[in-house]
Amino acid sequence: MIKYSCLSSKLGVITFIERGGELVALNVGDAPNYPASAAPANTRVLSAAKKQMREYLGGKRKEFDLPIAPIGTKFQQSVWRALLKIPFGKTVSYADIANSVEKPKGQRAVGGAVGKNPIPIIIPCHRVIATSGKLGGFSLGLPMKRKLLCLEMPLKFLP
Repeated sequence: MIKYSCLSSKLGVITFIERGGELVALNVGDAPNYPASAAPANTRVLSAAKKQMREYLGGKRKEFDLPIAPIGTKFQQSVWRALLKIPFGKTVSYADIANSVEKPKGQRAVGGAVGKNPIPIIIPCHRVIATSGKLGGFSLGLPMKRKLLCLEMPLKFLP
């Protein structure tokens, strides 16, 4: 059964989606966004996700410790695992991720996988920028990417 819970935050409404005791997706927007078949719930995983997100947004948490199970291809999974290794307050390039997944010429494919990340923020795809230092893209929009980077590196990415 798919379950969800929402958190109102300075980023908007964050909807956490769980299946089988693992977080499978996270959506951010003006209103809750969850699958039609999902049921509202207050499970241990969803409660922990909301607590940890509040701590992260409040500057008290640098890493998430949640059971996650993002659904994607083998290649996407490898990219998402690489994203989890990017430390708080650091950025890497798409080329860096391509090299780490042993696809040195696969920057565009990496960009596609980063863009399909179903659990943004927790799987920190916002920490991936272009080699030139430009922000690049972000599934939640560039203003949101800038907000998240400013939260982690206020002097480097001024609002």
